[in-house]
Amino acid sequence: MNFRATPFDHPDAVKLNDQVQLEYAERYQDEGDVTPLDPSMFLPPRGLYLLAYDDQGRPVATGGWRSQDANPEGYSDGDAELKRMYVVPEARGLGLARRILAALEEDARAVGRTRMVLETGIMQPEAIGLYTSAGYLPCSKFGHYREYESSRCFAKLLSRP
Repeated sequence: MNFRATPFDHPDAVKLNDQVQLEYAERYQDEGDVTPLDPSMFLPPRGLYLLAYDDQGRPVATGGWRSQDANPEGYSDGDAELKRMYVVPEARGLGLARRILAALEEDARAVGRTRMVLETGIMQPEAIGLYTSAGYLPCSKFGHYREYESSRCFAKLLSRP
């Protein structure tokens, strides 16, 4: 697998984002994740967007983080928010999400972010399993879906090893 920092609006990123949106819509029986996102949110050093490509050059996984600081949506100073973690069905079970997660955590840590936060939902038990096994703990709700009963928020301190 080849991991590349890629703009959020790159055609391959858009393709995978469209696929994850379809999966969200199916799982939650709604329009998908409508959290406002802009490509500039993922530009270093205030964020990063990664794509994983297989040996044939096909995009198979994605994930990014964006900087957040204290605001009315419940974020805290120093937060890095995980967004758009996704692995195409045929590449699941290969450890790609865990590898992307680790790379995103390391990048956020390197630029001085102190906590990685994420929001997921009850219809994504695989995601919840990944995050809890990687040391994420439930935290106060934040972000666009903070008022939704189906929303679950997690956080992990990004302390130096």
